[in-house]
Order: sequence, then C-alpha cells, then structure tokens
Amino acid sequence: MNTKVILLAEDNPDDEALTLRALKKNNITNEVVVARDGAEALDFIFATNKYAGRDIRDWPSMVLLDLKLPKVNGLEVLKKIRGDERTHGIPVVILTSSKEEQDVAEGYGLGVNSYVRKPVDFTQFLDAVKQIGLYWLLLNEPPIPFQRAKHV
Repeated sequence: MNTKVILLAEDNPDDEALTLRALKKNNITNEVVVARDGAEALDFIFATNKYAGRDIRDWPSMVLLDLKLPKVNGLEVLKKIRGDERTHGIPVVILTSSKEEQDVAEGYGLGVNSYVRKPVDFTQFLDAVKQIGLYWLLLNEPPIPFQRAKHV
C-alpha cells in the first residue's frame, strides 16, 4: 500500500486497538493518526491547534470515522470536511457500530464515501478492514490535493 496517513477517529480504546490490529494483520502499513474525539479529528484535518504545523493540503489517504465521538460527533466532523473546499475530496469511511438507518441516510446525505458497520466477530472485522484498505488505499484514485486546495 502507500505511505500516506490514515486518520482513525475513534474514542473507544478497544475499537481503536481492534482497528489497528486489523490494519496490521492485513499488511496495511500506512501511518495511522488516532483522534479520540471529533474536535481532535477536525484539528488534524484543518491543521489547527496541536497539528498547526501540518500542511492542510497533505490529505490523509482516508478517514475512518466513528459516529459516536465526544466533543464533536462524527456526522458534524463529516459535515465540516465536506463543507470546506480545501478538504471536501478526502475519502471518508464511516466505521461504526450504529445500526440506526437515520445515521446511514444522514451520512450519505452529507457525502460520506462509504458506511461500514463494525462486525462483532473479529474474523469478519478483519475482512471488512481488508476490503476497506484494498479499495480506498489501493484501487481508488483520489483527487489531487493541490488541485482541490487552490485557495489555501
């Protein structure tokens, strides 16, 4: 796979560890930045606060976004990413345990690229992460950040 960063927005330490383990087990070697709340995820995306030195045009390869985040929920994070000309092309995959049909509808309404429910079974979770990684990191051709971020 490539060396671009994956942003994992996840507040549950068990789900974080499970996701990191699944990425490693599937040989997805990208650096993973973990944001444990929605505000930290937005700080990373928009290069503010502790990420102020980061170039906003250096997009993550993808954002794995939980919905039930503290401070700023996942749907608000998605809305802010999609609402900014500089960041609206970032691939965002909602990876959540939510089974609420309204969450699915709202996620797609706000422009999420994919909505994946976290399987309870670890083997199924491994396969889900493998499929996400294969598609979004290897097969998908994302927009070029510098073309999207002309007005930065």
